[in-house]
Amino acid sequence: MTWHDVQVTAEKAGTISNRTDATARTVIECAADAIVAFGTDQTVMLWNPAAERMFGWTAAEVVGLEPPIIPEELKAEHNAVLERVRSGGQISFATRRIRKDRSVIDLRIDTSALIERGGLGGLSGSSPRASIDRGGLGLSGSSPRASTDGVGEVIGWVNVCHQTGEDDVARHYMAERARVVRRLGDVVADMNAQRDLESVLDRIAASLRELTSADAGGFVIIEDDTLRLVSTAGLPDRLRGRTATLSTSLVGELMGSGKTVMMATGESGGFDDLIWSALPGLHTIALSLSHVAGKPYGALYALYSRRKLSHVELELLELLAGHAGVALTNAMAFEEVVRQRAHERAVIDGSADGIAVLDEAGLVRQWNPAAHRITGMAALDAIGKPPSFPLPEPGATLTHKLPNGRWLDVLCTALADGGELVIDFRDVTSAKELEEAKDLFLATTSHELRTPITVVQGFASTLASRWDQFADSERRAAVRTIAERAGSLGRLVEQLLLGSRAGADQLPVSNGPFDLGAVLRGAVTAFQALSDKHIVVADIAADLPTASGDTMATDIIVGQLLENAFKYSPDGGTVTVRARVTGAWIEVTVEDEGIGIADGDHERIFDRFFQGEAGDRRRFGGVGIGLFIVRRLAQAQNGEVTANSLASGGTAMRLRLRVADDAAPAAC
Repeated sequence: MTWHDVQVTAEKAGTISNRTDATARTVIECAADAIVAFGTDQTVMLWNPAAERMFGWTAAEVVGLEPPIIPEELKAEHNAVLERVRSGGQISFATRRIRKDRSVIDLRIDTSALIERGGLGGLSGSSPRASIDRGGLGLSGSSPRASTDGVGEVIGWVNVCHQTGEDDVARHYMAERARVVRRLGDVVADMNAQRDLESVLDRIAASLRELTSADAGGFVIIEDDTLRLVSTAGLPDRLRGRTATLSTSLVGELMGSGKTVMMATGESGGFDDLIWSALPGLHTIALSLSHVAGKPYGALYALYSRRKLSHVELELLELLAGHAGVALTNAMAFEEVVRQRAHERAVIDGSADGIAVLDEAGLVRQWNPAAHRITGMAALDAIGKPPSFPLPEPGATLTHKLPNGRWLDVLCTALADGGELVIDFRDVTSAKELEEAKDLFLATTSHELRTPITVVQGFASTLASRWDQFADSERRAAVRTIAERAGSLGRLVEQLLLGSRAGADQLPVSNGPFDLGAVLRGAVTAFQALSDKHIVVADIAADLPTASGDTMATDIIVGQLLENAFKYSPDGGTVTVRARVTGAWIEVTVEDEGIGIADGDHERIFDRFFQGEAGDRRRFGGVGIGLFIVRRLAQAQNGEVTANSLASGGTAMRLRLRVADDAAPAAC
């Protein structure tokens, strides 16, 4: 073949190629079916006039952009189809697409891969076969099977869209119903899995758009005659929390109708006065009631822009609202359980009693703060182990003493729904000590009363039966003894009465300015003559100011402190009474050289019925309420009394009373 022949052949081939491309373009433009081609970036490469007529967008509006025709909920389906045909073959499926006016149309789409070749070849996918080369997009009639010879490269896809007939619509409707039912089941399961009420409400609003293809939506709850917007989807966040009047709202109209779902359009009156008008082009509102505990709790709104919804979508809205009521009921019940448990936990943690919960094996599962305080055992150390004290039978109580000296009352209760036990135990150490002290008080008081009564009774009987046999001096001595013992009885009874009044905060105290120095000096003089073993020394400032308090109450206090100083220094020694001004206070101390106070008893000696020297309580006598009365009398005068041990041995009792206002020095 000559070079001229080669040139002629090439020119003829080029002419044929150009004619083929022109023919292909003419076929595409004249096709009755919409033909859309996508690149690998899924932007539109080809949009024929039939596509313009079917979808409403011109080629200039969509070429080079992602196709606007695919509903949001079907994008995953679209991507899956493209991937399926990437390696060759064709898929024909029924689906839905969106028109420019936002209406939805049912279609059957044939999808094939678009393969680039080096020459005139092409990719077959449908009949006629779609192909493309570097010269342009064309059509050629050949085998309906896609080429898989590995020569070309996939550079996109071709969709041929056919409007479906009645049979196809019916099949598509049934398939779509099945898909929606499955999706509804997934959404309901997801809603019911939420436990937080706010999360449930947000999930309901999001599910509304997904299932009904609504442009926006929200959920309002009913509060008396007020509606409150609590969740939104597709609307500005600023609307959340907005309120409206129930009686004049669509929800009120729906409740008055006795129905559970309704639809309203803006074609007549419009929605300009509603908060939903924030959705541009709002055209249709559909709403359905959600019930909780048999009463309307709220309403679910579906909002559509520039279009109406189908009866299927309205039915879905009603179904979703019903399921939303169930999900809300579950969430509210869960929150109530959480609140109840938190309340119970707060009660347990705030209880003054120790509370423990034991499992079936008798091991601690819960251990409240009071249990830690009472036993000294922290929760981390107690949990997983048996309790450190014996347990009574369920329903019974026992008293047990811990190694740390505390007494417990332990109550055991079995839970009805299992083998767990609830142990309630309280610290009854103080009650035990008080009980023991009362027993000792009774024994001591009986002894203190019996001795003088026996003496008085004996001397009186003797005098009555042998009066004439005694000399006058003997009779006088017997009468003095009777008088002394009667005086002791009177003082003991007076102390008991005073202790009773102190315990009931009914002490006869009348506060005012008084001469404390005179009271102290008189007490020192009176007690100096009562013992030949003790020396009473007064160290009282001459310029001691008047004190604020009660003269008689202070005299009782000082007398009791001096009596104790004598009693607890049985070998005698010096007892010193000092008085000094310290700021706004006058401090009075009574110091002795006696046995002192045992460690840990410096506060306990002021308890009722407590006595020191526990090993020999009868050594010093008394009923154990003297210092209890002293402290109560001091407090009644707005003062205080404390006890300290001296380094040299003995005890220092300190009484503090306030300086009277009229005796206080002027401020500088």
